Amino acid sequence: MTQPLEFALPAGLRAKAAAWLGPNPPQAPPVKPAATVLLVRDEQDGAASGEAAGGVQVWMMRRAASMAFAPDVTVFPGGGVDPRDEDPALPWRGPTPAQWARLLGVPEPLARRLVVAAAREVFEECGVLLAGDDRGEPPAQLRGPTWQGLREALVTREVAFAQVLDDHGLALRTELLAPRARWVTPQFETRRYDTFFFAARVPHGQEPDGRTSEAVTAGWERPADLLAQFDDGAIILLPPTQDQVRALATIPNVRTLLAAPPPAVPLPRIEPRLDQRGDDLVLVCEPGSEEAS
Repeated sequence: MTQPLEFALPAGLRAKAAAWLGPNPPQAPPVKPAATVLLVRDEQDGAASGEAAGGVQVWMMRRAASMAFAPDVTVFPGGGVDPRDEDPALPWRGPTPAQWARLLGVPEPLARRLVVAAAREVFEECGVLLAGDDRGEPPAQLRGPTWQGLREALVTREVAFAQVLDDHGLALRTELLAPRARWVTPQFETRRYDTFFFAARVPHGQEPDGRTSEAVTAGWERPADLLAQFDDGAIILLPPTQDQVRALATIPNVRTLLAAPPPAVPLPRIEPRLDQRGDDLVLVCEPGSEEAS
């Protein structure tokens, strides 16, 4: 993002946001680290036989209306970082935590947690495992009851991701992830996250599913279709999601997406700020200074 972007403030947030423009704004809630993943495939991989297809598709989930954060919003899979994501014993292949720290602009322990959280959340919410054995191959029967049970145990924190991988002779394949962006939730939100966006191709032989209690629907979407639904008011896309979906709509294939360098090294920290335009409130988004978290 080279120029500041502006986003209309959803009507449901106006009252909450307006308090921040007064003379005595409330204290902003603390910011927690989070990771989210643009899980992508080439559209031709999902096209029917004989159907012309180009561009990419992205896996999207519509969050349940009962969720405390971003209810009824259409999102990429992801979530907050768990302290156990920092486990140095987790089997690891690909770029090192030190290399990820340089790319993301955070201390090495946090970089490790963010990369692990990205892979763990994709497995919990979609059943896609970004890990492999000595040959880089994931285990068979990922849709079987054993692996479904492990997904549920990760959600309830009965087991750690490091234990799941180690017990099955697997290592996290960090080379499957590509850094995309870093966005911070605006100050007026009651729950705030410093969210790092990654992209990943669905590994060969795997297919995501919607078996998560956090979402009411999930599936592959064309970026252009998502933007049309958003413009029609059929779905809600938060500013960082809008930004990433618009970028995906211009990309011809997954290889181009994953080969593209990050917007900057380290990733710019983007925190939307409120601006009053007459009777309207808008969110102005521009890269800020990189901060070690």
